[in-house]
Amino acid sequence: MQIYKVGGAVRDRLLGRKVEEIDWVVVGATAEQMLDQGFRPVGADFPVFLHPQTGEEYALARTERKSGRGYGGFTFYASPDVTLEEDLIRRDLTVNAMAEDDQGRLIDPHGGQRDLAARLLRHVSPAFAEDPLRVLRVARFAARYAPDGFSVAEETLELMRRLSESGELSALTPERSWKEISRALLEPRPDVFIQVLRDCGALAALLPEVNALFGVPQPEAHHPEIDTGVHVLSVLRQCAEHQQPLTVRWACLLHDVGKGLTPPDQWPRHIAHEQRGLPSIRSINQRCKAPKDCQELALLVGEYHTHGHRALELKASTLLELLHSFDVYRRPQRFEEFIAACEMDARGRDGLEQRTYPQADYLRGAMQVAREVAVQPLLEQGFKGAELGEALQRQRLQALKAYKARTAA
Repeated sequence: MQIYKVGGAVRDRLLGRKVEEIDWVVVGATAEQMLDQGFRPVGADFPVFLHPQTGEEYALARTERKSGRGYGGFTFYASPDVTLEEDLIRRDLTVNAMAEDDQGRLIDPHGGQRDLAARLLRHVSPAFAEDPLRVLRVARFAARYAPDGFSVAEETLELMRRLSESGELSALTPERSWKEISRALLEPRPDVFIQVLRDCGALAALLPEVNALFGVPQPEAHHPEIDTGVHVLSVLRQCAEHQQPLTVRWACLLHDVGKGLTPPDQWPRHIAHEQRGLPSIRSINQRCKAPKDCQELALLVGEYHTHGHRALELKASTLLELLHSFDVYRRPQRFEEFIAACEMDARGRDGLEQRTYPQADYLRGAMQVAREVAVQPLLEQGFKGAELGEALQRQRLQALKAYKARTAA
């Protein structure tokens, strides 16, 4: 039995990056031998075990053969006679197909170290094109390593194009796709993830509503970058630079999909794009099976982001309706995320990345004023039921009118 450290741990050590988790490959062993040594089995499709002390994953060396469509359409073969080189060749990228032995010596049969030096994400073998999930994985790696100067090799991008054109992406389950999309959006350059998907045709297959934004013009006075798709990429980059959570990044990705539905004869204006985009956002949310908090914020940001930008101009009654829509009395954090999404939207424009966003503090102040209106005095006055709710709204409206007058002075 021989044990090798493989994959990301080797790659990141060579890059001088922090190693987050370690995977191991075991050559020359059987599942029975692993169990006899106290390893716990966890792999449903192929033999993967957890170390009894460290909890790290140990997988038996294996080969794989395409036997169906999609990510799960493979037959795996694990046996003591499978070599390390046979195991490594089934991996996606050369930089992920390196191993280290127990002496720390590098085993690199596919030029991973060379591609690390060249800052290239290159496929290991033509078998890359058998797994559609690899399109998303490579785009995610591009988003992670773009700050280090990495890009996708042109021949790999060509294989990704073929996969996108083959229809294989439709065989991916929403759960697998969402896992990759959500992880990619949290990488240092989520905009690169979307751009790589677009470059290989996968964006049109997976998120056609977002793909449709590229080439759609906006008024230059508000959007110096003009192109709506380019704007969305810039907003995502701002999200990463300001370390926004997944909910905000997902909402920012989808906030302008309504502009892709504007009739071309109305360009570059996009009247009522907020309402027009809501059915598309609902459709994407359901298709991707996004978590509930991501779904809710995406819909609210899509509908109200223009209100956020115009916050200082809103009437007190409109401001109250906005706060009510977000249920700020029970869920103030969701309104904070809305404010963050609006600020990223405002900053995601050519030359305006450092602009101030006074609307943020103004909206926070309005939320605080509305939340501070007490219910107890109204109860003491005898209000109850629907009348109590109406009285509470009147009090909040008066408080917001006073707030507007105060901040305008």
